[in-house]
Amino acid sequence: MAGDLHTHTNFSDGSYSPEELVAAAKKIGLHYLGITDHDTVDGVRQLYENGLYPGRGVNIIPGVELSANHPERDIHIVGYNIDIYNEALLEMIDKIIEARWERFSEIIKILQNKKYNIREADVLKTAGTSRSIGRSHIARTLVKIGAFKNVREAFEKMLGKGTPAYVPRYLPEVDEVIDVIHQAGGLATLAHPKLVGDDELVEELCKKLDGLEVYYPCHKPDDTQHYFFLAKKYDLLITGGSDFHGASSRFVNELGDFTISDKLAEKFFVEPPK
Repeated sequence: MAGDLHTHTNFSDGSYSPEELVAAAKKIGLHYLGITDHDTVDGVRQLYENGLYPGRGVNIIPGVELSANHPERDIHIVGYNIDIYNEALLEMIDKIIEARWERFSEIIKILQNKKYNIREADVLKTAGTSRSIGRSHIARTLVKIGAFKNVREAFEKMLGKGTPAYVPRYLPEVDEVIDVIHQAGGLATLAHPKLVGDDELVEELCKKLDGLEVYYPCHKPDDTQHYFFLAKKYDLLITGGSDFHGASSRFVNELGDFTISDKLAEKFFVEPPK
């Protein structure tokens, strides 16, 4: 089998608990599993504090996906092999989560003013265990109440950039994100470079990073080849993953539908301390 280095749990915007995600990875025979929740390490911490990380059957790589500031583009940087108790990392995460909550309340007010029958409590129910409340939770709630057919439509018409209920939020600068990942002992990689939408910007970012997500479900063969050569040009580690969210996945239906080779995945695995 192989590995998947880009997955999410219900501690951010996934639908699987950390335990369910690990169990699913074991069931299909994945050798490596990167848990990379948005702006939180709570999922990996739960596994660790319940004696499930490190564990048998699958090599878990603790990670986090952090958004970085840019006036026009969405830049997501994934940190791998991070210290999940690093003070600088947790301080940044707390600041990001606080900004998420402020934006969440503002978006709900806008939606209510536009006569959508949605409450903060409804979204929190959708979010479940997640402290990292995001637009995807709001979108899923809007779908539940029948306001939109699906999450994609909710983003296109109401929550995405340039739409009526879009609200910007605080994001750390790229250099800050990379620095805090390094302070936490991790490797900083650029997630889904095609989705950045600007390959000149991607190349500039490559000069600062440790790795590049070359293999990703929405990358066409030409994209994969381009990012492969870009990674080689800047001597970057090559990563990849499904961006699995469970029921709300955008590109894959099941864990294991998109994987990378052990040869690539093993470069991100460090034996955890006993």
